[in-house]
Amino acid sequence: MQRELILTGLAGLLASILVGIGEYLLHYDTLARFSVSGYEYMRGISATRSTFGHFLAVFGATLYPIGCYHIYLMLRPANQRAAFLAFAIAAFGFMLGVVWIGSRASVSALMQLPASPEVMNLIELYALRYETLLHVIRLTTLILSGIFVWLTLSMQSYYPRWMAIFNPIALILANFVLFLIAPSIGKHTMPIALNVAFFIFFALSLIFAFRANGASLHTPQTLTGTTKQP
Repeated sequence: MQRELILTGLAGLLASILVGIGEYLLHYDTLARFSVSGYEYMRGISATRSTFGHFLAVFGATLYPIGCYHIYLMLRPANQRAAFLAFAIAAFGFMLGVVWIGSRASVSALMQLPASPEVMNLIELYALRYETLLHVIRLTTLILSGIFVWLTLSMQSYYPRWMAIFNPIALILANFVLFLIAPSIGKHTMPIALNVAFFIFFALSLIFAFRANGASLHTPQTLTGTTKQP
């Protein structure tokens, strides 16, 4: 069981790294025009860079649902049904995420073309078809975070209560705050905010997975070793 916790957690961590690097190649803009409407920040990104980023991100994103299973295993002692619901919702969101991230190189290619009514029409269709998926991903991450906070605060999961602070949606919002107060740093994390958030989340989660032992996998404990009541 401990090995399952560690391997699934490592899969989630690897997903955040691969998708983070890939999305950085697809999205990073030295002028930090991420808040500008449209896709102007993609102008000037070479086909080689976007293609490499595309494959890294797409293949990496397929590992995220395994990471979601890690979250389920870590939360399951608190409430199995709620933990499984979090897993199902989050995995669904990440499956849509594979579709979304797989489309970014295409819109990047469109942005390299001279502006014309035909190109603008294609970009508008892209926004309708794919940015809608991004909104769903944000919603599923919000729901996952809500369930995570609830079950973590119950003190029945394998997480300490303070881990509730490091829920995914809070970590994503922290990237936005970083961009506002320290744009020279935030411009590097802003285009990959979700992946930065999950990198921190899975890194912390793995600490508790590694600390797990045969006894604690049946009886969750706090960091002080106090046995929780079932």
